[in-house]
Amino acid sequence: MSASTTVAARRDPLACNRTKKARSRSKRSAKLTAQRLRRDAMLGQVAQQFGGRVMQPGVEIRAVELFVPGEAMLTDQGRARLSVIARQYAGQAGCVEIRSHGSDRARQRFDDWDLAAARLGAVARALKLDGISQDRLRIRGLDQADGRGGQGQVIRIAPGAETE
Repeated sequence: MSASTTVAARRDPLACNRTKKARSRSKRSAKLTAQRLRRDAMLGQVAQQFGGRVMQPGVEIRAVELFVPGEAMLTDQGRARLSVIARQYAGQAGCVEIRSHGSDRARQRFDDWDLAAARLGAVARALKLDGISQDRLRIRGLDQADGRGGQGQVIRIAPGAETE
């Protein structure tokens, strides 16, 4: 244990525990990212074999991190996160592709399909408001299969082809 961790543990007995949990989450996140990259490379090769398009590496965000539960309304934190992503892509050439995998449980106004589709539209509108022109935005797919270990809806934003 480092000196700063020891001091923090004396002040707050749970501090050491929180530090260990944070490190564990960081390691899990790195492992999941590596798994996603391997999976994406493999799926890209399969897609090409059947004439499909390979999606470039991009940003994956769980919808629950962006939206009000059961709704297609962005939270303030979700809006801020999409603004950061929009700035990354605003100066680049080519399209910006938005895809979705999985679904979250809808609550009242939407069924699961409508909720997932409405959230994709909300992401596209937010990126447009932050400076990515509509003619560059491409909503590519809505895959309802939840092959992400029960993570719910995952939205992926990535650079697209230079020309369409």
